[in-house]
Amino acid sequence: MTLPVALGGHDIIGQAKTGTGKTLGFGIPMLQRVVTTTDEGYAALPAPGAPQALAVTPTRELAVQVAADLERAGRRRGIRVLTVYGGRAYEPQVDALRKGVDIVVGTPGRLIDLANQKHLDLSHARIVVLDEADEMLDLGFLPDVEKILAMTPAGRQTMLFSATMPGAVVALARRYMTQPTHIRAMHEEGDEGATVKAIEQFVFRAHALDKTEMVARILQARDRGLTIIFSRTKRTAAKVSDELTERGFAAAAIHGDLGQGAREQALRAFRNGKVDVLVATDVAARGIDVENVTHVINFQCPEDEKTYLHRVGRTGRAGNTGVAVTFVDWEDMHRWSLINKALDLGMPEPEETYSSSDHLYAKLDIPREAKGRLPKAAQTRAGLAAEEIEDIEGPGKSGRGRGDDRRRGGAPGRSSGGRGRGGDGQGEGGRGEGGRGEGGRGEGGSRREASRREGTRGGRMPQDSPESSESPQSPEAARPRRTRTRRRTRAGQTEQPRQLTDG
Repeated sequence: MTLPVALGGHDIIGQAKTGTGKTLGFGIPMLQRVVTTTDEGYAALPAPGAPQALAVTPTRELAVQVAADLERAGRRRGIRVLTVYGGRAYEPQVDALRKGVDIVVGTPGRLIDLANQKHLDLSHARIVVLDEADEMLDLGFLPDVEKILAMTPAGRQTMLFSATMPGAVVALARRYMTQPTHIRAMHEEGDEGATVKAIEQFVFRAHALDKTEMVARILQARDRGLTIIFSRTKRTAAKVSDELTERGFAAAAIHGDLGQGAREQALRAFRNGKVDVLVATDVAARGIDVENVTHVINFQCPEDEKTYLHRVGRTGRAGNTGVAVTFVDWEDMHRWSLINKALDLGMPEPEETYSSSDHLYAKLDIPREAKGRLPKAAQTRAGLAAEEIEDIEGPGKSGRGRGDDRRRGGAPGRSSGGRGRGGDGQGEGGRGEGGRGEGGRGEGGSRREASRREGTRGGRMPQDSPESSESPQSPEAARPRRTRTRRRTRAGQTEQPRQLTDG
């Protein structure tokens, strides 16, 4: 629906269900209008080698995915696609810009940094695309989007794409567009609730202490393939991943506290099937497309209906079917009620469910012999041990940068051996509770303690040493010692010290 309008150079607000190929909806017009080095008009361009098209995404993972799709589609024409995002060294991105690129795909922060450093010239970008536009124009992305759009020419073609497009965001988007056409590939009845027709949805009211046990049994369901588990917080994602790994599952975590190398490592292992369970925050819910995802589990109730749609949309893509399971805590019942009403799901009261409930086994086709721990015979995945963590800082810069040394449960810290700044424990080298960690200067000033125990004071053993406590004491030694004092005379001379007596 969007291709004829987009190929004509018109501005578009595109809204479609997840998994319907929105990337090619704007990608094909971009590739079609780009002039490559092999085309006749390339030398006549105002600035040959400067980016002719720009795609902005809210997350790094989505930028990598969009760039890969565009590069694959434009390979035969020799179109040069560059991905720029934070967490990677500047030098390779700067070198590629100097050599010349046709399309740039990136996140707002790194795009602005490169433009401010005069490495990225967007004044010739005739096509600008905002993918997941509701996220880009909502919350804190708006100032960055305004800066980026101000760097592009006024006569550009602007296209916005997303699965959800609230009215306030549409009104905001029109400020940066010229007579845009709003193309909405949705069913009129049921609206966005029809997004997940091919997905079988289940909602259970679960107890927080029983959720991991329930997940472990759901992961043993028949015909289960790759599975994504969504959590609301980074700490929960790390904890669930660790617990599932301890139970024998090949699980990996992806969240904002991980360095870019660790995030890409986990996602790559998930795509390759070396791990079949990915525990993620909403950083993976926006546009990430992985084939053969059969199950999506919301470990915690989503914040709103938009988040629910984007999470559930990771399965049942490209004509496939999928299963979506949502856990709702007792205190989140009101939130689920709003989601159910907005999407007209017909499940206002989730059934109270535990890991031993018969209907959990029946509805999700779980074998009755399944328990909370995966049998050793079924542990066939390679896991993350087979993956290499990439150096994300570039040559000679892997020491103290933001990398894979972020602590779980605390603020980002330095690598092991330094002084971490996290909250509880901090791992090696961090300042722990009540002392310094393994990589610091020792615990509780041990050097001072050793010198005090081994040294002498005034020719005598210290009072707290084992030798002095075991030896018998004379009545004079048992008396409390009086300190020596010095008095200053009027003439400014110091008198000789004298011993004070008890008398």
